[in-house]
Amino acid sequence: MDLLDDIFNTLNLKGALYFRTNFTAPWGTTVPEYENAARFHLVIQGRCYVQVAKQTTIELNAGDLILIPRGVSHILSHSACDSAPPLEQVLNDVGYTGDGVLTVGDGDLNSTTQMVCGHFSFRSQAEHPILEALPEYLVTSTAMRAQYPLLDEILRMITRRVYDEQLGAAASVTRLSEIVFIELIRSCIGQQSELTNILEAFHDPQISQSLSLIHADHAQPWTVESLASKVAMSRSRFANRFSSLMGTGPMAYLSNWRLQKALALLDTSQLSVQQIADKSGYQSPSAFARAFSGKFGASPSDYRRQTL
Repeated sequence: MDLLDDIFNTLNLKGALYFRTNFTAPWGTTVPEYENAARFHLVIQGRCYVQVAKQTTIELNAGDLILIPRGVSHILSHSACDSAPPLEQVLNDVGYTGDGVLTVGDGDLNSTTQMVCGHFSFRSQAEHPILEALPEYLVTSTAMRAQYPLLDEILRMITRRVYDEQLGAAASVTRLSEIVFIELIRSCIGQQSELTNILEAFHDPQISQSLSLIHADHAQPWTVESLASKVAMSRSRFANRFSSLMGTGPMAYLSNWRLQKALALLDTSQLSVQQIADKSGYQSPSAFARAFSGKFGASPSDYRRQTL
C-alpha cells in the first residue's frame, strides 16, 4: 500500500486556496497563526520575502514555493522587514471578499508580485512522525524540482488554472494543492536532515515492510516479535532499527496509529464506540477508552460530542 496516502488520508489532509494576489510595492502583511495547518505560498511573478521567525528571512522568486508546516505566523513583504499590518487589516482595507484576485496597490500589473496562497489543514489532534519531523519551513525552486517532474507539472497546472475564471477552477486548484503537499514531502524528504531517517525507513526493505503490515491491518495484535518475524529480523535488531529511523518504537507507533484511526472513525462514521474499539485493535471498549483519554484528554464519547 502507499504509506503516505494512507497517512495523509487518515490525518484528513485537506487543501484550501485562500487568495491569489497582485501586490504592488510597497506592500507587506502578517499572516496569523493557524492551528493544525501548513501554509504555502507559490510565487508566479515577481519577488516576495518571507520572515518565518526573527532573523530568518527567505527570498522567493518566480517559480519558488515555500511550505510552512506548523501554521506559525509569518510576514510576507516586498522587501525584508520585521513588521507588517495583519492580514485581516489588509483584507479590510482593500475590501477583499474572498473572491477573485487580492489586489494591493495600483501600480503596473507587469511588475506586481503574483502569488497563489493556501493552506493544508489536518484533523484536530493529528499526529505522525512525519509531521513532527517537518522543519520550520520548506522551500523548493524550479531547479530543485527538475528531478520531480510530477510535482513540477502539478505546480504548472495550478499556475495555469489559478487565473482561470471558468466554473470549478478554484476547486481544481484546491484538489491539486493536496497532491502538492504529498509530492512536496516526497521530493523534500531527502533534502532535509530532519526527514532523512523517515525517508530511509520508507525505503528500507524490512522496516518499510513492517510499516506496510501495520498500516494494512492495524487491528492485528502485532508484537515486536511477530513483526520482526514477518520481516526476517531478530527482535532486538528490528526494534532498534525501527526506533532509530522512525524516532519511536514499533509498539508506540502502532498504538499511536490505532488512535489516529480511531479519531478518523469517530469523526466520519456512525459506528459505536464499541465497534470503533474493535476495529482499532483494542480488546475491550474500556481499554480503548483508557488509551484514548490518556492520549487526548477526553473519552471517545466526549470527543465525538465535542466535534459534532
